[in-house]
Amino acid sequence: MQAGRCLTAGLAMWLAGCAIAQEADAQDTFPNRAVRIVIPYPAGGGTDTIGRLVADQLSRKWGQPVVVENIGGAAGNTGAAQVFKAATDGYTMMIASPGPIATNAFLYKDMPFDPARWTSIALLATGPYVLVLRKNFEGATVKDLIARAKAAPGKVTAATPGVGSVGHLATVQLEMLGGITTTLVPYRGLSPAVNDIIAGHVDLMFDTPTTALPLHREGRVKIVATGTAERVGEFPEIPTVAETLPGYRAVTWYAMTAPPGMPAALADRINRDVNEILGRKDVAERVRGIQMNPVTWSRDAVAKFFGEETQLWGRVIKQANIQPQ
Repeated sequence: MQAGRCLTAGLAMWLAGCAIAQEADAQDTFPNRAVRIVIPYPAGGGTDTIGRLVADQLSRKWGQPVVVENIGGAAGNTGAAQVFKAATDGYTMMIASPGPIATNAFLYKDMPFDPARWTSIALLATGPYVLVLRKNFEGATVKDLIARAKAAPGKVTAATPGVGSVGHLATVQLEMLGGITTTLVPYRGLSPAVNDIIAGHVDLMFDTPTTALPLHREGRVKIVATGTAERVGEFPEIPTVAETLPGYRAVTWYAMTAPPGMPAALADRINRDVNEILGRKDVAERVRGIQMNPVTWSRDAVAKFFGEETQLWGRVIKQANIQPQ
């Protein structure tokens, strides 16, 4: 009997050793075929731009095709669900903005995956949201906006590029911290919202500098503040919302995740490769060219950031009583 137990224990250890060896071998040879990166939105836009840049650079580094596939629908949930259920071998990953990682869990009743279980790979880039006013709005500061909104509750109109988008939630957070009420005007996407603020049909919106900064410099809209904790180096003359409303934060970001359960060693390896790419001067300059800042954090730091963003927007959504769809 004792011999049998020893044999069983020995077999279990041998099998475990084989599994570890196979896993290590798989990581050493990764990738030995095409890698698929899903972007859970239609082609075009910031996520697509940064995603294709990173995919192209990874393909060159790895010597294997890195294929980008756009799968839109349900604010990113459709494509994200496919990645979430994929194998954990690194050959299917996702590049996304906050929705399917940090906010959608509070906005949808029936989530097809658990955002808390993503394997964090890398935070690719971050950037500020900026508070934009129509060019002929009376006032050019956050204080002016708050005073006007308090004097005529509901009269100030705010464009939002979709319910639950960070642009929408940034406006809601402004209302909450500023003690004001605006009339939210939802649009199907960013472009029609931008067109209407240029035309003066709505008073304000939150946008990214990629779109808003050229319009601001041309005098077609007014950027009055950024959503970052500190002023942005590229336009230091523009104050932050937090200078008027302490604690305010609204940033945009793009990140890479993988299905739950990916071996840590493989995830760390991909994290190092992505960070090496983003740390190169030529790539970093291309990222900054779209008014974003490249990020080269560890996976632990990325996971911590995901948690902070989830907590922030979850609190805003609940306090604003935004009901899940």
